[in-house]
Amino acid sequence: MTQRPFHHGNLRAVLLDEAIEVVRESGVDGLSLRDLARRAGVSHGAPRSHFVDRQALLDALAGAGFERLTTAVRRALDGGGGRTERLHRVARAYFDFAVDDAALMELMFQTKVTTKPEAVHEAAGTLFAVLDGALGPTESEASGDESRDHFKMLFAATMQGIASLVASGRIERPLGDRLVGTAMDTMLDSDLGRRVVTTR
Repeated sequence: MTQRPFHHGNLRAVLLDEAIEVVRESGVDGLSLRDLARRAGVSHGAPRSHFVDRQALLDALAGAGFERLTTAVRRALDGGGGRTERLHRVARAYFDFAVDDAALMELMFQTKVTTKPEAVHEAAGTLFAVLDGALGPTESEASGDESRDHFKMLFAATMQGIASLVASGRIERPLGDRLVGTAMDTMLDSDLGRRVVTTR
């Protein structure tokens, strides 16, 4: 295996990149600080300067996953077209991430909100803030209006549910792609969607 060169100060990023590759190859159970050190070409104790234990690594990995998914969603929003078209692109970007990085996605969402480390909580909050912005400006100033939150949770649950069917081999990916489009059309045309998505 060719070792990846790094400069002082970016070992943490190298280790997280390697960790993501391990998770893709063998799942979260295959992760260990010692193995990451070997893959990065550093002493077995070097990762502990960034991650005090395996749980700290998993927390950092979950945060990095949210950051990567947020980047994918932002890229989907950068293209042209109306709001509906852009939301369809967002849905496919979310679905693609959930299929291609299924184990990472599971790690990202398995921690309870009440016990989620602050950095992971903030990274997740950024993702859902970007999703909220994709819906358009709110038309309601009433406090306690949960419609937008419900829509975002429904969106995430639906995309992750379809992706899990693909990742587990229950359905083929082309069918998953079609279900994503159908699901978004259904959500946007629902009473909830008409209340939340303010500009088409």
